[in-house]
Amino acid sequence: MTTNNADYATYIAGLPRVLAAAACLFRDAEGRVLLVEPNYRKGWALPGGTVESETGEGPRQAARRETVEEIGLDLAPGRLLAIDWARGDGRPPIVAYLYDGGVLTPEQFAAIRLQEEELLSWKPVAPADLGGYLLAPLERRVRAALDVLGSGGSTVELEDGNPVA
Repeated sequence: MTTNNADYATYIAGLPRVLAAAACLFRDAEGRVLLVEPNYRKGWALPGGTVESETGEGPRQAARRETVEEIGLDLAPGRLLAIDWARGDGRPPIVAYLYDGGVLTPEQFAAIRLQEEELLSWKPVAPADLGGYLLAPLERRVRAALDVLGSGGSTVELEDGNPVA
């Protein structure tokens, strides 16, 4: 059987869609996690957002771009801490990449400038208090990434924020 480019394009167009997102996990010297408060959905988040794959952007590039856009800091993401297959409720699943943003200095915190079109505020939050800010799947993802940082372990694979055995 032979196929032509039009057949292949039709095949590809019919495949299921998966979104990709990328974020950075920034901390302060006390180990608190930098969270941002979106104005467009419930719960707080990490600086990050959708990977613009149509432009050829990869997850690491998206994490950096989103950090610049959302909090005004141009910082290269560190190592990949977690990758999470997040099933959607009425939306396509999202593959979420979470990078180490590092420990921000007081000067970097002072330089934060929020993207007013999307964010209401930011706050460093102690790990023990994350549940009061983050929706459960994101809280599990952040805690798994913090565990990787604390143990010096390798990237963790997650599904809906839960480690894959």
